[in-house]
Amino acid sequence: MPMVEPVFPFERKGEEEKMSEVLNVEEIFASKVFTFGKMKERLPKSVYREVRKIMDQGGELSLAAADVVAKAMKDWAVENGATHYTHWFQPLTGITAEKHDAFVTHPDEDGKMIMEFSGKELIKGEPDASSFPSGGLRATFEARGYTAWDITSPAFLKQDATGVILCIPTAFCSYTGEALDKKTPLLRSMEAISEQALRIVRLFGNTAATKVVASVGPEQEYFLVDREKYLQRDDLIFAGRTLFGAPAPKGQELEDHYFGTIRERVGSYMKDLNVELWKLGVTARTQHNEVAPAQHELAPVYETANIAVDHNQLVMETMKKVAGRHGMTCLLHEKPFAGVNGSGKHNNWSLGTDNGVNLLDPGETPNENIQFLLVLACIIKAVDTHADLLRQSAADVGNDHRLGANEAPPAIISIFLGEQLEDVVKQLVETGEASHCLEGGKLETGVSTLPDLEKDATDRNRTSPFAFTGNKFEFRMVGSADSIASPNTTLNAIVAEAFCEAADVLEKAEDFELAVHDLIKEYLGKHQRIIFNGDGYSPDWVREAARRGLPNIKSMVEAASTLTTEKAVKLFEKFGIFTRIELESREEIIYEKYAKTINIEANTMIDMAGKKYIPAVMKYTKSLADTVIAVREAGGDASVQAELLREVSGYLAAARAAMVKLSEVIARAGAMSEAREQAFFYKDTVMDAMARLRAPIDELEKIVDKEIWPVPGYGELTFEV
Repeated sequence: MPMVEPVFPFERKGEEEKMSEVLNVEEIFASKVFTFGKMKERLPKSVYREVRKIMDQGGELSLAAADVVAKAMKDWAVENGATHYTHWFQPLTGITAEKHDAFVTHPDEDGKMIMEFSGKELIKGEPDASSFPSGGLRATFEARGYTAWDITSPAFLKQDATGVILCIPTAFCSYTGEALDKKTPLLRSMEAISEQALRIVRLFGNTAATKVVASVGPEQEYFLVDREKYLQRDDLIFAGRTLFGAPAPKGQELEDHYFGTIRERVGSYMKDLNVELWKLGVTARTQHNEVAPAQHELAPVYETANIAVDHNQLVMETMKKVAGRHGMTCLLHEKPFAGVNGSGKHNNWSLGTDNGVNLLDPGETPNENIQFLLVLACIIKAVDTHADLLRQSAADVGNDHRLGANEAPPAIISIFLGEQLEDVVKQLVETGEASHCLEGGKLETGVSTLPDLEKDATDRNRTSPFAFTGNKFEFRMVGSADSIASPNTTLNAIVAEAFCEAADVLEKAEDFELAVHDLIKEYLGKHQRIIFNGDGYSPDWVREAARRGLPNIKSMVEAASTLTTEKAVKLFEKFGIFTRIELESREEIIYEKYAKTINIEANTMIDMAGKKYIPAVMKYTKSLADTVIAVREAGGDASVQAELLREVSGYLAAARAAMVKLSEVIARAGAMSEAREQAFFYKDTVMDAMARLRAPIDELEKIVDKEIWPVPGYGELTFEV
């Protein structure tokens, strides 16, 4: 398939020239970011110190200093070709939003245009707040909202067909002060966990640390398909996933795609993707083929949680943009193809002090590392207490198709600790002491020219939704298209609560060593039910989890109400992360999003069935009928053709009946006024009607002449890239 005309021909070079050029990563890295280094060069020392102090300790930048920063930022951006700036924010759509304003002002008396950007414009913007999801917080006539500069996340330049735009990461709130975005609650949660974690480290004598930082490294899975084929599939265009599709003769069963040799076309894409991300300061490090055909993965280095969230949004956006240059489309839906692995986003989360202590580092002898054991016990308590909230934080329409399938964690939250830590926990619970810990030992390769390897003390478990992986936890439930802001907000909040409750006890203790020993034993004993090192895909685990009393929340709409339980409201209000009204609004938004998404999918199915599949099959049945008549008139045996005609006609009738039924249930759903009722109706009734329409059409795809079939099939989409 020839490459389509690139979107940015001015950035493309001859293939031979590109292959021979030497890429200086150090030189291009963060070239489009207003980094500390650029600030230091361009700002007066006093202003630079003020900015750094606020970044590290909080506070409000003076308007005079903001004017200086704004001018320096504008000058740098203009030097790099920028004509506009935008407050770049993350509304509750799950993606980013931006409104571009030019730096231009009124010309001077000589008619010369002056480029200006003030501190006020840097700090605050006023986008329309009524046209974004608000869950009732904003009515259509209540339009005013505000964006506020997140000084801790660096400004950057985006370059595309609109030109070069200075992007300023911001929070987004309503005129009445409620958070209407993903960033504001995340920043609140980061402050909460820092404050409570500091209380813990102070108890162990660390007086040098001034804050504790939540760090995140999100692995991003994605699919690449040929754009020309993509444009023939209305379901991919409107829904991001295939709503119809028979399995290809080959899928992922040979396991030959995983970590396999990267195809030239995909490799060229990955190279350009890395370059674009490096320019934006994204530390893209790992790239490889994933399990399913046409599926791949990118992983960055760890960053502060809010910067990691910002960068992951840029990763997803850049993946889509660069794919277009290569004549491909990047699919981020959690389950674009039935029958093969879907895509997730493994959220690697850790905590560290600003003086270099990783609170999740067990050390050589974790059984003797009391601070680590307390932190671990608090996290175990937090996850068990709020398993429902953690599950909700990864709930999304697309993720409903993935969680619990063979490649993804189940919908049941559990913690994998590994053999070493599980043994330590068992000792502490049973005897109150952990006198030893398991060692990793040596892995003997049995080949004289290969070295023997130091083994880790524990194996990994890819079936666990929340796994300890050495010095961090990997939350594997997050969907590939979703923002990682909500999972990290929830993680920070629930662990902050556990730290707070532990510190409340220990700060009052007369005998600290005895008190911390007893508290670790108490937390582990009460919450050990959440620990599971076995096969999370096994049906036995579902039964065992039910016996343990662990929640099994299978869908997005079932998870929504966990946000507004008294337990959840108490947690979030205690640390100022969400108010009750903000939580109620988010529950409402979830119901609305689910209903709207399924409605789009259902209408797309009706449109495709009525305008593509059924007409194509009718044409095929006419051809079969003509063949039957011709063969019989010629005196031949037309039994095979007649049998095929009956089979195809049967599926055609079933498809037509299912399409009519789906139209009826959509109409019933549309008549419902209560959001929760409507969402559950879409889940329980509309989704079932969609499956009934898909089934006969997928069967028809297996038997109808390929030349007549109106859209590319799974084999063409996943293997012809």
